[in-house]
Amino acid sequence: MIKAVFAGSFDPPTFGHLNIIERARKLFDEIHVVIAVNNNKKYLFSVEERVNFMKNLTSHWENVIVNTWDSLIVDYARKNEASV
Repeated sequence: MIKAVFAGSFDPPTFGHLNIIERARKLFDEIHVVIAVNNNKKYLFSVEERVNFMKNLTSHWENVIVNTWDSLIVDYARKNEASV
């Protein structure tokens, strides 16, 4: 199984983000959309809002997983055995 990580603040999610997710989901078994959380950064939307936006926008794609992460993205990738 090939897992890929697509990380960003997604503040807010855009059609460009969705286009990348849509194309990547056809190439990989799982796409992990990782919403970065940085308490030192000021966001337009809260973490909960960004997660809800992205989950609603990607809910029709079965192989897209939405998570948050507040550390190095490479650590997320290792923890979830993502190679891309």
